[in-house]
Amino acid sequence: MPNFETMEDLLTNLGGIDPGRVRLDPAPGTATVADVLRLYEKHKRLFELVDGTLVEKAMGAKESFIAVILIQLLTNYSDAHGRFGMTLGEAGTLKLLKRLVRIPDVSFTRWERLPGGKVPNDPIPDLVPDLAVEVLSKANTRREMERKLKEYFLSGVKLVWFVEPAARIVRVFTSPDEVIELGINDILDGKDVLPGFSVPVVRLFADLSDTPSPQPKTKDKKPRR
Repeated sequence: MPNFETMEDLLTNLGGIDPGRVRLDPAPGTATVADVLRLYEKHKRLFELVDGTLVEKAMGAKESFIAVILIQLLTNYSDAHGRFGMTLGEAGTLKLLKRLVRIPDVSFTRWERLPGGKVPNDPIPDLVPDLAVEVLSKANTRREMERKLKEYFLSGVKLVWFVEPAARIVRVFTSPDEVIELGINDILDGKDVLPGFSVPVVRLFADLSDTPSPQPKTKDKKPRR
């Protein structure tokens, strides 16, 4: 268990997030999976568990809208490919490792990897998905997402998508160090994890009303190592 002398140390470990997202009861470092479930049942608030600390999930209407689009697309894909896998949404809480609970905005797990090919009864199952999707909001820091990315692959996730509404891009990770950045003129596909899945990136952002943030003119479309 990490030992922090100050709140600044704790926040740094969590990726420099807003302190308002950190729950102090139970005390940081002492929280458990049971606390995640208890707070959701009592307050309907979603918390991730990181090193015994409860961190509230950052999500807004825009991010939820994009997540729903992806959920629909992945569900349709599964149905078209012979009931290929289970899609979970932004409340799909998963225990990835000991003392690590994460809540991807969207996740996809092949049915063949689930006991009996059925949805687990446990509200927070020990389950590592094949695909984890994070729709980034203003509350997400770069270091927070770097930590999440490493944790996803450490736990066994095969493919991670970071969807960035502000910049109108999707970053596709096949490892923490291998990424392809896709813009609105590109096609997002499922690679070997979701063979045959594809969607124009512009489909995810077409109904957003805000203006995209300016991006560098040059983009590396090849995997970065």
